[in-house]
Amino acid sequence: MTEIPVARPRSEPGFAEFVAMMALLMALTALSIDVMLPALPYMRAELAVADPNSQQLVIVSYVVGFAAGQLFQGPLSDIFGRKPVLLIGLAVYALASFACVVAGSFETLLAARLVQGLANAAPRVVAVAVVRDLYGGRRMAEVMSFIMMVFIVVPVIAPTVGSAFLLVGSWHLIFVALCVITLVALVWTSLRLPETRPPEARDPLSLAWLGAAFRQVVSTRLTLGYTLATGAIFGALIGYINSAQQVFVEVYGLGALFPVVFGLVACAIALASFLNSRLVMRLGMRKISHAALLGFVGVSLVHLLVEALFGQPPLPVFLLMLALALFCFGLLMPNFNAIAMEPMGRVAGTASSFVGCITTAVAAVIGFVIGHYFDGTVVPLVAGFAGCGLLALLVVLVTERGRLFGQGV
Repeated sequence: MTEIPVARPRSEPGFAEFVAMMALLMALTALSIDVMLPALPYMRAELAVADPNSQQLVIVSYVVGFAAGQLFQGPLSDIFGRKPVLLIGLAVYALASFACVVAGSFETLLAARLVQGLANAAPRVVAVAVVRDLYGGRRMAEVMSFIMMVFIVVPVIAPTVGSAFLLVGSWHLIFVALCVITLVALVWTSLRLPETRPPEARDPLSLAWLGAAFRQVVSTRLTLGYTLATGAIFGALIGYINSAQQVFVEVYGLGALFPVVFGLVACAIALASFLNSRLVMRLGMRKISHAALLGFVGVSLVHLLVEALFGQPPLPVFLLMLALALFCFGLLMPNFNAIAMEPMGRVAGTASSFVGCITTAVAAVIGFVIGHYFDGTVVPLVAGFAGCGLLALLVVLVTERGRLFGQGV
């Protein structure tokens, strides 16, 4: 499948604008997480939170809401169209960001972050569904790689931006900026994004339809298997994000250099996404992603062995091993997502909801466990990477009936 005909307005975005628009919608999630990292200790201090590890709940509460929100945003976009669901989600996210600005307690902040996650599920789900509406197979993986290349700029610069806000004001400015960015996305998409789910392709709202759509998703071996594998690998990333500030600042003493180092390491994902966009049409999604999964497992196990034999590795060694793992992650994610979504053309919105909800929920639990066990060393993080990689490999082997590098997409 190359392209699905849809009703389009006379004026529509070109490919570059489309990629930038989808990247912004998906990047709102990364921005909502990564820009917070330098500010977490300040939030904890101002809101009188005693336990240092409790600051991670600012991230976890958002991720939990994000996972739950994805469960229903996709079916709604299948039934009512992509744009209405997207625009309402962006509007609610902007309101929740303002609630974070005026939050007077840690509990209120966490509640507002939960709503942020619920609302921001709409841009993520709709972006993936729109790409699937328009593209399929390797072409979808190629498009997702381009989107990932733009998307990855956000975690590269977000911690630095967060630090800049702390220099000129307080952590409240971060949420003001999120509110403004979301309003920009709201106006841009309302004016330029075509509706890719035309009325004739929609189904009437009914429990029977929703049940049938979800049954199709969960009974499709590739979709279910690669969704679970993606969740395991994504859990490693969430664990890294949860504990990154503590690892780089408390373990390695980087201080103000933390945002810079965090961004440089994230460039490995951008490089991998670019490489994937150049190779996926020729090699296919399975060959690239399976090789990357084996690489992720191998690097993580070597990293864990180095830690076990020699103790805490020097910063250059830690950064090298981390960058190699994230490079493999960058090759995995667009391909695993595309393989999971490939059979789901008719119910792309519902499938996007399921894939996003399960991957985020699994990742949130795994990431919370990895971050919660931070003990002043990098051992929990490194062990978490190795465990997540092995779990994902097991799931892929079961899904592919013991065969890697198979034929097909």
